[in-house]
Amino acid sequence: QVHLVESGGGSVESGGSLRLSCTVSGVSNSDACVGWLRQAPGTDREGVAAVKATGYITYADSVKGRFTISRDSANSTVYLQMNSLQPEDTAMYYCVFDPREDMCTFLLHVGVGFRHVGQGALVTVSP
Repeated sequence: QVHLVESGGGSVESGGSLRLSCTVSGVSNSDACVGWLRQAPGTDREGVAAVKATGYITYADSVKGRFTISRDSANSTVYLQMNSLQPEDTAMYYCVFDPREDMCTFLLHVGVGFRHVGQGALVTVSP
């Protein structure tokens, strides 16, 4: 059974930083496609960032230059370092995993379709 365990959410002021972590277990290829979606109240989920087993990384335009996704393959953990946070970044952040590496970029772009989704970590950014 696949488990995605997230940690690191919280509250910060505008301009602050947070780091989210996601540990993937129960899969043989935990590197295939791992990333993050987010959902603000009243909106659809949107892709934030994802990393493939090849190391190829995709970011949403809204977070480029501020967020960094990285991977510790030895520990099957993916991190999302979020800097220069703004109130519009306030959302529930979901770790996602999909074994279909070739679908990774597409799934992140559409924000749906990942086979495994974590329970979510709340990020709140105050003005």
